[in-house]
Amino acid sequence: MTQTPVELKTTAEDAGAGSRPPAGRSWLDRYFHISERESTIPREVRGGITTFMAMCYILLLNPLLLSGPDASGHKLSHAGLITATALAAAVSTLLMGFLGKVPLALAAGLSVSGVLATQVAPNMTWPQAMGMCVIYGAIIVLLVVTGLREIVMNAIPLALKHGITIGIGMFIALIGLVNAGFVGKGEVKGTAPVALGIGGQLSGWPVLLFCVTLLLIFMLQARNIPGAILIGIVVGTILSVVVNSVGGLTDKDWGGAAPKLHGSAVSMPDFGLFGHVEFGGWGSIGGMTVGVIVFTLVLAGFFDAMATIIGVGTEAKLADEQGRMPGLSKALFIDGAGGAIGGVAGASGQTVFIESATGVGEGARTGLSSVVTGLLFAAGLFFTPLAQIVPGQVAAAALVVIGAMMMSNARHVDWSDRSVSVPVFLTVALMPFTYSITAGVAAGVISYTAIKAAQGKWREPGLFMWVLTAVFFVFFALHPIESWLGVK
Repeated sequence: MTQTPVELKTTAEDAGAGSRPPAGRSWLDRYFHISERESTIPREVRGGITTFMAMCYILLLNPLLLSGPDASGHKLSHAGLITATALAAAVSTLLMGFLGKVPLALAAGLSVSGVLATQVAPNMTWPQAMGMCVIYGAIIVLLVVTGLREIVMNAIPLALKHGITIGIGMFIALIGLVNAGFVGKGEVKGTAPVALGIGGQLSGWPVLLFCVTLLLIFMLQARNIPGAILIGIVVGTILSVVVNSVGGLTDKDWGGAAPKLHGSAVSMPDFGLFGHVEFGGWGSIGGMTVGVIVFTLVLAGFFDAMATIIGVGTEAKLADEQGRMPGLSKALFIDGAGGAIGGVAGASGQTVFIESATGVGEGARTGLSSVVTGLLFAAGLFFTPLAQIVPGQVAAAALVVIGAMMMSNARHVDWSDRSVSVPVFLTVALMPFTYSITAGVAAGVISYTAIKAAQGKWREPGLFMWVLTAVFFVFFALHPIESWLGVK
């Protein structure tokens, strides 16, 4: 399927063309093509509420991922992160509803936040990291507008796309396990580099509550209970409040703030992170590293969005057999703009959430559903104190669950083909083992082209993949090259 920039201006408006609504319909019906898509306003509202309930856990997880220090040791305000996450999700989702007119909701992408927290912020300041989000969002928008997204999409082998998704899932799961205190560093010299808990054993009530929350969410999912992640977090938080009150635990026991409400449940939003974006000042890390970081962010934010938009659109019966969907280019454009919106808000890049499918399952077919979801995120701006009650250990359980869900892409990989299985394995294994998404992507790309060349199929990867191979080879060999050139 090839779409031109012109389609960006026409597809959404033509949605449902051929069956104009009868006169007398409400303006909502006419604007969102509700009747043409065989839906109703109550059904759209119900779908929007369901989508919000399925994905509002992001208000807890994104601040958890972005809670670490940057290169200067500065940490972002927790209350500010919750506000930024809600604000960016509200704006991006409302744009998708009003302009894209499809039932897709956006929020901070955990894969993008993972890259920011572990690879970007440790090398620069948080404002510079958010500037990276704006840059990668602008690149995706440019790819959509110019039609180059098809070239990029086709250049990366499908198996590697699945491998990247699986690897990011494993990486996110490891972050959750570490944040919960379930996995830690081996403290004794000569022991394993990682260990169970602290000193080989789990210690304290918080990590036990992590385990209980994790098992509860998995059990609810096994029963196909809607909103399993949110229910698990709520139950885990209630148990944490009870344990904290009865057991007399302190903030230190929880590794931060104890789970209790400070003051009113409602407060004014904290917009302290809004607009804190910087461009440039990256001389200390080098142009090569900056380029690799931007490319990694594009990978993390672009490919999943394409698959999610098509998948949810198909589920909503908006896409044909070739995956063509009314408003597809607009949806991709808004998704790319979400990177810049999230960066300006201070919340990380926004991307379409697969949880949008829960609203579709309730009957949502139009952008009105997304408008409802966006308005609920906007309301969440005023409930920051409630979100702050949730302990990090309980929220970390959801990260592990998300990682497990992303592992489902493994079923699409042909493990009997070594030209596919080896690159995918290296991609998946190295992301968590090196604590670097870039390292996993680089290893997968290099091994893919190397194996194809060994099979005499060196033309098969294509020019783009060979260029990437050269770039990533320099990435791995940067230190020896700098030593050889005498660069300090």
